[in-house]
Amino acid sequence: MNDLIEYIKQWIIKADHDLGTAKVTYLHIPEFKDTVTFHCQQVVEKYLKAYLIFLGIEFKYTHDLVYLLDILFQKDKNIKNFYDKASQLQNYAVEVRYPNETIFLTDEKVLDAINTSKKIREYVTSKMNIKINYNEIIDK
Repeated sequence: MNDLIEYIKQWIIKADHDLGTAKVTYLHIPEFKDTVTFHCQQVVEKYLKAYLIFLGIEFKYTHDLVYLLDILFQKDKNIKNFYDKASQLQNYAVEVRYPNETIFLTDEKVLDAINTSKKIREYVTSKMNIKINYNEIIDK
């Protein structure tokens, strides 16, 4: 079990790095909104996959956050509270990575993406009872 927990922690730490990158980028280069939201999608994807691994649920490797939530919902009905926010973040997986005039990112959307990432981190780490300190930059 210790090897499994260490593996899960690696997923969380990797997601924390993405979250830190998103936050630092937003603080220092706020016009890079597309990069920030892309990293937030990656953050949530990794936290959800860590939780799936913890629960022993097999899943396909995908960027589809709704799919990951659907699988988690089988064992954790409270995960439904994240569907709307995750659905919004899912749009940032690919669409913002290429020139596209249909996605307009406001500061409010960017901050919402960061906050959603932090809330999902808090939720899954509490459900797994895993404590990992992350850099305070994430909370600034």
